[in-house]
Amino acid sequence: MKQHTLKTLTAIAVLGAASVGALAQNVAIVNGKAVPKARMEVLAQQLASAGRPVTPEMEPQLREEVIAREVFMQEAQKQGLDASDDYKSQLELARQAILIRTLFENYRKTNPVTDADVQAEYDKFVAANGGKEYKARHILVETEDQAKKIIADLKKGAKFEDIAKKQSKDPGSGANGGDLDWANPASFVPEFSEAMIKLNKGEMTQVPVKSQFGYHIIRVDDVRQAQLPKIDEVKPQVTQQLQQQRLQKYQEELRAKAKVE
Repeated sequence: MKQHTLKTLTAIAVLGAASVGALAQNVAIVNGKAVPKARMEVLAQQLASAGRPVTPEMEPQLREEVIAREVFMQEAQKQGLDASDDYKSQLELARQAILIRTLFENYRKTNPVTDADVQAEYDKFVAANGGKEYKARHILVETEDQAKKIIADLKKGAKFEDIAKKQSKDPGSGANGGDLDWANPASFVPEFSEAMIKLNKGEMTQVPVKSQFGYHIIRVDDVRQAQLPKIDEVKPQVTQQLQQQRLQKYQEELRAKAKVE
């Protein structure tokens, strides 16, 4: 009698331990089917990647969400919706999207952008944008004769800003009196920048400058050394840009190597 009772108690203890273990691994049991905790973890990761980190206070909501999904999924299966062609097509597209995203994430992990990569890219940026910046104004007209007349009027005392507002065909700067704000010479077409960098502060071109847009009268209001951001200020953007460039190249290489018939 005692031996039989001992075996029964042992069996109950084992079953109880198994139940506790199952509960530890699962969020709940819905209609006899286990809902694993891993689903909550995946949902939390998705929210975090979308910019909504999960706090401990949100765990009850996550639990309720995965339970509700299980309830709805079971009902859909009961109705046979998982056998429909539409479901199968969408499932295949979702499978492809997840697998492709995983491929790209793995590529980024195995091909990280290093500090040296960021520094090299930043150095190229400095080389292309360093030096002097010019705060210039211009008046853009269609013909050389128009430009020559404007230069003559300016020499007689006409106000540059007023003429720019009335006659410049550059809608962006014309409304602001021809103001182009601070810019690197590389920002402009070659003919414009070549004429501009020859001017000192306060000087104006004495002859019209022809470009693909028409004829310009240029005045330099100020000159300064280029105000470039420090590397630490742009490091996140540079890193992201390099990652995107590498990923784009990787995609193009895969596509080029593929045999498509």
